[in-house]
Amino acid sequence: MADARPGPTSRTFFSQRLRLHYVDWGNADKPPLLLVHGGRDHCRNWDWTAEALRDDWHIIAPDLRGHGDSQWSTDANYTMAGYIYDLAQLIHQQRLAPVTIISHSLGGVISLRYAGLYPDTVKRIVAIEGIGPSPERLAEHRAKTIVDRMDEWIREQRMLAGRLPRRYASIEDAFKRMQEENPHLTAERARHLTAHGVNQNEDGTYSWKFDNYVRAFPPYDMAPRDIVTLWGRIACPTLLLWGKESRWASDPREDGRAAHFKHARVAGIDRAGHWLHHDRLDEFLRIVREFLAEKS
Repeated sequence: MADARPGPTSRTFFSQRLRLHYVDWGNADKPPLLLVHGGRDHCRNWDWTAEALRDDWHIIAPDLRGHGDSQWSTDANYTMAGYIYDLAQLIHQQRLAPVTIISHSLGGVISLRYAGLYPDTVKRIVAIEGIGPSPERLAEHRAKTIVDRMDEWIREQRMLAGRLPRRYASIEDAFKRMQEENPHLTAERARHLTAHGVNQNEDGTYSWKFDNYVRAFPPYDMAPRDIVTLWGRIACPTLLLWGKESRWASDPREDGRAAHFKHARVAGIDRAGHWLHHDRLDEFLRIVREFLAEKS
C-alpha cells in the first residue's frame, strides 16, 4: 500500500449474538462513510478506496457475518434479513446516521434495501452491481417451482455440510486462485486481498476466512414487489455502477431497474468487471468523488 500512515483499527460489535468485526480508519470528527463489501469478500477489500478518501471521511468498513474476521452464523443460515439487521445495528450502535455508503455486490443489495427501510438515515449511496443478478438470471431462478428450489437448496446444504474448507499449501497457492477468480487484478492487489482473506490452519496450510455456507443461493427472497417498494423509498442521491465486462450484472437503465429509484443515476465503467473498484480504481474514485462532492 502506498500510504505510509497507520492502517485501520480493528473493532467489534454484536448483532444477534454474533461478534462482528469492522475496521475504523479514524477521523471521527469527519462525516461517516460506510464501505460494505460483497459475498465471499472481506473489509480489507476497500483499503485502496479508504486510503484515497480517509482525509475527508470517518471511514468504517465491516466484515459481513460469515466473512472476514466476523463470526460465522451458528445455524449456517445467511438470510438477507440477518444481513440488513447487522447493518442497521452497526449504524445504530455507532450513531452513524445520517451516513454515506459505498457498497459492492451483496453489500450493495443489503445497503440499498436498508436505505429503503430507513431513508432518513442515509445521506448518499453508491452501489457497485448492487441490485442483484440480471432480470434474465432472476427469471430463470423464479421459473422453478418452490419444490424444485427448496430441493436444490436442501441438497446444496447437505453438500456444503460435507465440504471442508479448501486448504492451500501456501499463501502463494491461494494468491494464484485469487488471480484466477479476477484476472483484472494486479498482482500487488491480489496478494494484498489474499493476505487479508486467509487464515493459517494448524497444519500450516491456508484457507479462506469466509464460511462455505455463504455460497448457498437462498430458495426464496423478498417478493419482487417488496424489493421495488424499498428501492422506491430511497430518498437520497443514488449512484448505480456496473462494469461493462461483468459476467454478473446488466445495465440497470436498459433492463429497467433504474426506473424504480427516485434519485438514481447509472454509470457503466469500460474495461471493468464485477470488481470495478479494483479494475479501474482511478476512474472509480473520480466518479465517486464527484458524486460525493455534489450539493444535495
